Amino acid sequence: MSVRWPRFLTPTHLSQIIRNQRNPLTALQIFKEAKVKYPNYGHNGPVYATMIGILSSSGRITEMKEVIDQMQEDSCECKDSVFATAINTYAKAGFLNEAISLFKSIPKFNCVNWTESFNTLLQIMVKESMFQSAHSLFLDNSYGWEVKSRVCSLNLLMDVLCQHNRSDLALQVFQEMTYQGCHPDRDSYEILMRGLCKDRRLNEAIHLLYSMFWRISQKGSGEDIVIYRILLDALCDNGQVEQALEILNKILKKGLKAPKLCCHGRDLYQCNSGDDIEATKLLINEALIRGVIPSLGSYTAMAVELYGEGRISLADKVLDETQDRGFRPSLLTYEAKVSALCREGRVHEAVKVIEVEMMKENCVPNVRLYNILLKGLCDAGNSAAAVGYLKKMAKQVGCVANEETYCILVHGLCRDGRFVEGSRILEEMLIKSYRPPIDAHNVLIRGLCSMGRLYEAIVWLEDMISLGRSPEPSVWNSLVASACCNMANIDVHIEAAL
Repeated sequence: MSVRWPRFLTPTHLSQIIRNQRNPLTALQIFKEAKVKYPNYGHNGPVYATMIGILSSSGRITEMKEVIDQMQEDSCECKDSVFATAINTYAKAGFLNEAISLFKSIPKFNCVNWTESFNTLLQIMVKESMFQSAHSLFLDNSYGWEVKSRVCSLNLLMDVLCQHNRSDLALQVFQEMTYQGCHPDRDSYEILMRGLCKDRRLNEAIHLLYSMFWRISQKGSGEDIVIYRILLDALCDNGQVEQALEILNKILKKGLKAPKLCCHGRDLYQCNSGDDIEATKLLINEALIRGVIPSLGSYTAMAVELYGEGRISLADKVLDETQDRGFRPSLLTYEAKVSALCREGRVHEAVKVIEVEMMKENCVPNVRLYNILLKGLCDAGNSAAAVGYLKKMAKQVGCVANEETYCILVHGLCRDGRFVEGSRILEEMLIKSYRPPIDAHNVLIRGLCSMGRLYEAIVWLEDMISLGRSPEPSVWNSLVASACCNMANIDVHIEAAL
């Protein structure tokens, strides 16, 4: 290990040095050696965060714990995100008790805000069905000044409960919000409405809607349209079309404050027999679109929701309405559209969104949007076209390919059997100091062996080991099989020469 140590070491400089190390254990050795070489030097919070992040992403649990203990001894000021990272790492590795123990020990550290780590652990506990423990965690920690937002924590709790089909418990949490000294926000209503409708608790959902009118929709807000749709669609699916139409009129009058022209709904009652539920839902959605208060936020919320449900044609109508009203569609809308098209395998149309639609609107795609398209192309078996977008991103100002971009391309190329190109992309990824996931090396080495390219496979094996990673058993099997095959070919050539 050769490191060019500066005459005077700062925490910022040390962070750069350890971040540039390929092997996490080498980075840890440099981290420890710094204090020995510079007696007056002391690690600060950002250095600890960098080191813990490196060890966490590499799955080095024991070493990460040692660094956390050292951070406690140094008593330097540290951010809550450090503990959230470690808690997630413990949980993924199956050490949930360690995660809980770490959170309980945060008061021993020099950390003044525990909101992120609190929410992280709360979410993990509920996902693991540790409801009683999660309840105790909330009661013990939600009242102190260290946890800033109880609404966010309660929303998180309700969301996970609804995902586990326990909207009854989520409703109790919602009703307790006022007694907890906080008030439900729009996210609270959306989470609970979705959960109640999913569990077919429609009477409670209707009461929730009415409470929403006088709590957060008194002035009429177009962004609430997503919540209204959830209830109206659920009522139609349950055969309660007439009640859905009655509630629609109340929504247009009280929830959206729509113009009187939009409130008559004369076109809707032709479907109130319920013979064609989908046609009724379509008319209801169009009525909501017409009745919404024109704003970019309301149109974006509606379009993103529809694209997320795969209702592309109806979402396109919202997009057209957005443009007709003089608004420029947001990047969020285009991301949702490209994602929806890729999910349905309509990748060519997704390409046109970026290259035609967005260009007309002078809307520049960002890295996240490109990554959605690249994944769609790779899933469709067109990784060669996906690689072409890497060059386009490089030419676009402010659009730098990130770690996710390279991971998508490496896996896509390997899936298509383009292992040599995958090697080139992985090499470029490493040059830019991104840490590829361990499965990228495993897949690539196996693929190169299957092509008989043993030398390149061994080079990547050495690279993998230099990163402190252990190959899967199947990788060793592939290497041995490839080596034996090469030896057999050599024997054949020798015999032919003789």
